[in-house]
Amino acid sequence: MIRIGIVGCGRILNAHLQGYRLLREAGCDDFRITALCARNRDDALMFRKRGEGPPPRAAVLPPETGDPLAAPHIYLDDFQPDTEVAAFRDYREMINAGGVDAVNDFTTLSMHHQIGAAAFDAGLHLLVQKPLAISVAAARLLVEMAKANGLTLGLFENVRQAEATRAAAWAIEQGTIGDLQLALFGGIGGLWSPDKIVAETPWRHRKLEGAGGGAIDIGVHVMHWVRYVCGEIAAVSGTVRTFEPLRHLYGDPETGESVEAGVDDTYLATVTCENGALAQLMWSWATHGEETPIPGAPVFYGSRGCIKGGEIIDDDGNRRDLLQTFWNEAEAGLLDRLFPVVGPAATRLTDPFAIQQYDWLRAIEGGGQPETDGEEGLRDLAAAFGMIESSLLQRTVSMDELLSGAVRGYQQEIDEYYGLT
Repeated sequence: MIRIGIVGCGRILNAHLQGYRLLREAGCDDFRITALCARNRDDALMFRKRGEGPPPRAAVLPPETGDPLAAPHIYLDDFQPDTEVAAFRDYREMINAGGVDAVNDFTTLSMHHQIGAAAFDAGLHLLVQKPLAISVAAARLLVEMAKANGLTLGLFENVRQAEATRAAAWAIEQGTIGDLQLALFGGIGGLWSPDKIVAETPWRHRKLEGAGGGAIDIGVHVMHWVRYVCGEIAAVSGTVRTFEPLRHLYGDPETGESVEAGVDDTYLATVTCENGALAQLMWSWATHGEETPIPGAPVFYGSRGCIKGGEIIDDDGNRRDLLQTFWNEAEAGLLDRLFPVVGPAATRLTDPFAIQQYDWLRAIEGGGQPETDGEEGLRDLAAAFGMIESSLLQRTVSMDELLSGAVRGYQQEIDEYYGLT
C-alpha cells in the first residue's frame, strides 16, 4: 500500500482528486491518500470529509471550458471512506510524522525544490505539479537528488496524456503528413486579459514566487507538447513583454486585490527542433478588445499534408478524423501502453490525471521512473526559460546552453535568492 501525502490544497487539487477517484473506481486498491497539508489548515479540511471544514471555493472557470481548474469539488471520503486522513500546516511536520511513503506537491512554484528536497531526504517518492521548479538549477537539484536516493520523481504534465496529443504524435511518427516542417501553437488574449490576476493567484505575477509569467506557466505546457509531438528542441528564439504592469482581482471594488506584475504577460517565439522542424509560439493574457485564436491550433504541417482542428488533411483535400484514425489504426499494444487497461473490470484510462497517477504509482512499485519524469520536466523548463533568456540576450539560445546553466541571466536573481548558485 502506497501512502500519499498531498501538500498544497488549492483549486487544482480537485482535478487531481478526480483522477485518484477514477483509479479507485477502476479497482486500483494499492494506494491511499493519508495526509493533506496546507498553510491554512481549513484549506486541507475543505477536501477531507463532506460536511467538515469550510465550503468549497467558487470555481474561477466555468465547467464547459474543460480546464482542470474547473473540475468539480470532491472530498477524499467520497472515494476512500475507509481511510483516516491527517491534516497538517507544515510539510516538514507531515513528512516527519512518518505516515506517508510518497508526496504530491501542488504548491506555489517557489516551494517545489524545498518540498522535494525534504521528501527525498526522508526517502519519499515525489510527484510534482508542472512546472518542475522555479529555475533550471532548482529542477536539476530535484533530478539529481531523486537519482542519488533511488527514488521516483514524476512530473505532472497533463498535456502529454490527452488523446489529441497522443494521436498527433502517433500520426506524425507514422508519416501520415510526410516529414514534419512547421507547427503553430497558442493564441492572443482571452481568459485573463487584459489585466486579471491569473487564476486568482497573485504569486503567478511575482518573479521570486512564480519565476515567469505566461512564458513559464503556459510555456512549459507548450514546450512539452513540442518535444513530444514534433521532436526534441535544439534552440529557442523568443521575445517576452510585460504590457500590463498591474493586475487586478475583480469583484467587490473595495476588497479587490491588485498585484504588481514583475513577470511577462506576453511571449512570441520560434523553436527549432533537432530534426529541423520549426514551431511558432504565441501567447498573451494582456491584450485589450477581442481575443485572436489560431483556428484549429495546434496545427502541424508536413511535406504531404497537415493536422488541423482534429483532422488529418492531405494535399488532395481528403480529410480524416484524427482521433478516429488513431483508435482504429494504432497497434493494440501501443493503445494499451498509452491508455492503460486496469482493474478487475478492465477499465481503460483516458483521463490524463488518472493516467499520470497510475503511471507514477507503477513506477514506484517497479523502482523506476514514470513516462513524464524529472528529466522531462527539466527539459520543458529549460526550453520555456529559453524564451525569456533569449529576449534578454536578444539572440537565439541553444538547449545545451540552457540545460548547462551557461545561459541563466534572468534566473540568476532567483538562484541567488534561494541559494541555488
